[in-house]
This record gives sequence, structure tokens and C-alpha cells, in this order.
Amino acid sequence: MRTRRSVRPARALAGVLLAAALATGGCSAAGGDSAGSEADDKAAAPAQEAATDGGAKQGAPGGSAADGAEAATPPKVTADHIIRTASLTVRVKDVSEALDEARATTENAGGYVGNETTRRDAEGREHTRVVLRVPVEKYADVLAGLEGAGKLVERRAKAEDVTDQVVDVESRIASQRASVARVRELMDRASRLSDVVTLEGELSTRQAELESLLARQESLKDRTSLATITLSLSGTPAEKATRDDDDPGFVDALTGGWDVFLTLLRWLALAIGAVLPFAAVAALLALLWLKAVRPLLSRRPRTVPPAPPAGERGTAGD
Repeated sequence: MRTRRSVRPARALAGVLLAAALATGGCSAAGGDSAGSEADDKAAAPAQEAATDGGAKQGAPGGSAADGAEAATPPKVTADHIIRTASLTVRVKDVSEALDEARATTENAGGYVGNETTRRDAEGREHTRVVLRVPVEKYADVLAGLEGAGKLVERRAKAEDVTDQVVDVESRIASQRASVARVRELMDRASRLSDVVTLEGELSTRQAELESLLARQESLKDRTSLATITLSLSGTPAEKATRDDDDPGFVDALTGGWDVFLTLLRWLALAIGAVLPFAAVAALLALLWLKAVRPLLSRRPRTVPPAPPAGERGTAGD
């Protein structure tokens, strides 16, 4: 019984020593493998980080998850961003004068005049269409002033809230700038030519996207800071005179006769003017005949027939 009890502790101690030896060998092998691949991991780290960054950027609409965490929180928008547009059609007596007043009103409000188109219709009335850009603070005052320039025919106004778009664009710009900075840092750490070429392509793509976002932000800023008013001015049609009595009177007959007399004199003057060149030529020819040709004909000597012989004269006398 004592012998069996002493064998069991010896076997347990041998098992513990064997397990410790195996654990020590596994740790040594793992350490060797990690040390052998450390150089390759460092060499491929920039390209892998750029690829990982690009994949995460494609998965998130506003940029990569890492860039979103590193990027600063976009500033909060305190005021609403609203795009205001209006369209006015006003009938005025003098289109040119009304257009000058609209220009002066816009410039005094701190705005400017955009596109302008002027035409005339078949009845001779002038029509002008002009685009005005005014600050949103003076939008209501300018609109009221333009409406009072004449008779308002049509008015359309629209307000579009783009605050969400402004916030989204600002957030994406912040993320994109952080992404561009991260790629540049990876380029500074890259040592292989292939990694540098890959990172340069990625940097070019991200810079192009950043410029596109900046252009969109500038467009939103312009459209929200300046309201757009499209003003259409048309001339007042001439009023036709109407008579209370359609029957002609003495004054109407006298006026009609005078018009006929003037028309007759006009036609007579036209007839005289048409005949006058021919009469002048005929008078010139007659004068030439009397002053030059006829005197020459009168001065020419006349031919006298010869006298008969004497014998013939006596015979003729007998």
C-alpha cells in the first residue's frame, strides 16, 4: 500500500513537467515566426493601411470610419439655410424707365443684375426679362418695391430649406481633409516605389473629391446668401378710342373731304413729278430746234431754174 501511494505523486509530477516543457517550446516557435515576418509587415504596412482606409471610405458615405473618428466634429449651423427664389410679371407704362428703377433698387440693396432679355411683339409692345440677385436680408423689401412698379400680373415665390445639405457637405469636407492628410502621412512613411505609386493615385482621387465638395459648398453658400428674383416687364397696350355715335356727322364729312382733297393734291404732285423729266427733255429739244437747227435751214441759198432761149421766148409769146 505504501509503494502504490508513492508512485502516484511521482507520475503527477512528471506530467506537470512535460506540460511545462511543451508550453515553453510553443512560445519559442511563435516568437520566431513573428520575428521572421516583422520586416515584411513593416514594408507592406503603408499600402495595406491605404487599402484599408480606402475600403472603409467606400463603405461609409461620408468617408472612412477611421477618418470619421479622427476628423473634428463639424461646426453646428445656428441659422437656417434657405434658398429663396421669386418670379414677378408686372405691366408698366414705360418698360425702360421701370427697368432702370429695378436696377437702381437692386444695386442699392447690395445685389447685382444678371441675365437680361428684351424683345418686341407684333403690336410693338416691349417685353423685358431680367434676373436680379439680392441679399436675403433685403429680399422682402426689394420684392415689395418691384411689385409696386406697375400692375402686378403674376407672382411666384419659393423657399427651399437646404440646412441638412449644408451640414452634410461640411461634415464630408472635414472627413475628406482628414483622409487626404492621412494618405500624405502614409506617403512620407512609404519606402517602396510600388507603395508610393499606389498612394499617389489614392491621394489624387481623394483630392478631386475634396475639390468637388468645396465647389458644392460654395454653390450652396451663394444660393443661400443671395435670393434670385426673375422680373418680367411688359408695356401697357394702347387703348383704342371708342365713339358714342357711329353715324357720321358734318365734321366727319368735312374731315373726310379734306382728306380726299389732300390725297388728290398728293397724287397730282406725284403725276407732275413723274412727267417733269420728260417735259424738261422735250423743252430742251424744242429750244435746240428754234435756236440752232431752224436758223441754219433759213440761211441756205435757194436754187433758181435757168431762163429759156430767146427764140423760145418769142414763140412762147406768139
